[in-house]
Amino acid sequence: MSYQLKKGFKMFTLNSNRELAKEMAALLGCELGNCSVNHFSDGEVQISIEESVRGSEVFLVQSTSQPSNEHIMELLIMIDALKRASAQTINVVMPYFSYARQDRKARSREPITAKLIANLLETAGAHRVLTLDFHAPQTQGFFDIPVEHLTGLPILSEYFEKKALDDVVVVSPHNGGVTRARKLAGVLHAPIALIDRRRPEHDESDIMHIIGNIEGKNCIIVDDLIDTAGTITSGAQALMEKGAKAVYACCTHPVLSGPAIDRIEASALQELVVTNTIPLPEEYPNGKIKVLSVAPLLTEAIDRVHNEKAVSPLFE
Repeated sequence: MSYQLKKGFKMFTLNSNRELAKEMAALLGCELGNCSVNHFSDGEVQISIEESVRGSEVFLVQSTSQPSNEHIMELLIMIDALKRASAQTINVVMPYFSYARQDRKARSREPITAKLIANLLETAGAHRVLTLDFHAPQTQGFFDIPVEHLTGLPILSEYFEKKALDDVVVVSPHNGGVTRARKLAGVLHAPIALIDRRRPEHDESDIMHIIGNIEGKNCIIVDDLIDTAGTITSGAQALMEKGAKAVYACCTHPVLSGPAIDRIEASALQELVVTNTIPLPEEYPNGKIKVLSVAPLLTEAIDRVHNEKAVSPLFE
């Protein structure tokens, strides 16, 4: 597909996911803007925009993945630099939106970090945010600027459709993921199941009950992100012990911190399917993790925003 970019379109990226940004630029048929990200001797971020952006419609690509704090500061400083350089509009493309897991006060004296990040982006000067799969969809309500909230489910579901597994059951790994599991199940025309995880006492192991028929089935666990992989791998083991034929898993955001990759490789999972909203470590071997690209989805969204076309077809 060829895209028509009007005069004044510019696209920049910072350090978090340069390969994804390069793929998006290639699809759009444009060059990435020139900017440099350096550090002062005390570690403070220093950014320099090395071309004019006056009057431009800028799309700035930056996931706020590990190291999250560093990448957030790069993003905020770049937005401020673009604003002070008289960019007309600043569209922030955040494939992964970090600090979104604290989206409410679950206990007394807790912060709401998702709202804090939204405030920081707006205060810095962002005019629009494009992102994929907030941890909670209602995070959109924390913004007073337009938010294009895309989802990676069509990419993941297309992969499993082509895989043509028989006797599929889509599994939610926790109570909060049932809506997501139901959406994937609707595309695959499959039933759903739920892993109900409970801990009787603080120092006791989790007890997992499988709600739904998974015996002899190909199970697909779906979540928005996987961090340490404890929930996914223990859930896969429980499903196999209850008679599942095979267990696959998928998510949009492969945070994969700490022991996650080792756990996945040693687990009962047949395959973990993720997207490249967060890059995998360069040294990761070709193991159980399959990476799909979100570049076509994001470039289509950028084209629709740039040419003032409806973005809503991409939400489905």
